[in-house]
Amino acid sequence: MTPPRLEPPYVIFNRNQWAALRSPDDHVPSRASIEMLGGVNDPALQIEVEEIFLPLTRFINSHIRAAHELSRIVYSGFDGAGSFRATPYVIGVAGSVAVGKSTFARVLRAVLAQAVPGRRVELVTTDGFLYPTRELQERALMGRKGFPDSYDLPAMLEFLSAVKSGQSGLKVPVYSHEAYDIVPDEFERVDRPDILIFEGLNVLQTKNIAAAVASDFFDFSIYLDAESALIEKWYIQRFVKLQRTIFQRESSYFHHYKDLSEGEAIQVARGIWQQINLPNLLDNIAPTRGRARIVLRKGEQHQIEEISVRQT
Repeated sequence: MTPPRLEPPYVIFNRNQWAALRSPDDHVPSRASIEMLGGVNDPALQIEVEEIFLPLTRFINSHIRAAHELSRIVYSGFDGAGSFRATPYVIGVAGSVAVGKSTFARVLRAVLAQAVPGRRVELVTTDGFLYPTRELQERALMGRKGFPDSYDLPAMLEFLSAVKSGQSGLKVPVYSHEAYDIVPDEFERVDRPDILIFEGLNVLQTKNIAAAVASDFFDFSIYLDAESALIEKWYIQRFVKLQRTIFQRESSYFHHYKDLSEGEAIQVARGIWQQINLPNLLDNIAPTRGRARIVLRKGEQHQIEEISVRQT
């Protein structure tokens, strides 16, 4: 399925037009530091940093300055009498399984941190807000892992509200992809960063009976896009690589797949994609694309080919 072309109020840039927006003063991270951030089937490339991430960072920094100026006006009571203290600037990153969100978020974190000396940029994924496996099993939701109802949404919203309220010492449960479960009694600490990148499948979704949704707490949002056939291909390639490596460990939740032939692994991966990940993409993720401030569309080689910026 080819995603429909975005219409106004989006302004669409091709790769060359976008790359021309970077500043000659931008500092390019080293090739080695970039390549360390790559994923199982999604390399982090220096050319991508130079042509996509540096202009994107410049754009985000302009938004941050504008947001801080507006907050400064509000906090001062319009007459300069109050005191201003910036709260974390929150960036949501959404997209399908296997589209490359994790690699994208890691690279964005590194480039944003390097752009301003001393700036603290933290990355939190929604994986930590999945219900533990035991609870998913009790709720008969293991076959819907990644769907909106598999997340502890109240806990997620409570965390985001606390972040935007400027609270310190916040804790996020740690998720293990190898164990395919929340790690008991382990937490990631989030302590008033300058920027928080919040990455996950469901961050732009609005299907919620609560008064708030996650994106209510975002200052900026990004959606990673690609044709569903491409994402399926990437998902299968990643599954096959993991079957040869991580799945071989006895500690892996998917250890029972360790003896599959390559053909069998491809068949299993395609079945999981078609039964779980594709329906989730079509029903819950792709419909949120038009809510993002920026949509980045990937091509065959995982490189971003088109950038759409929403004006309103």
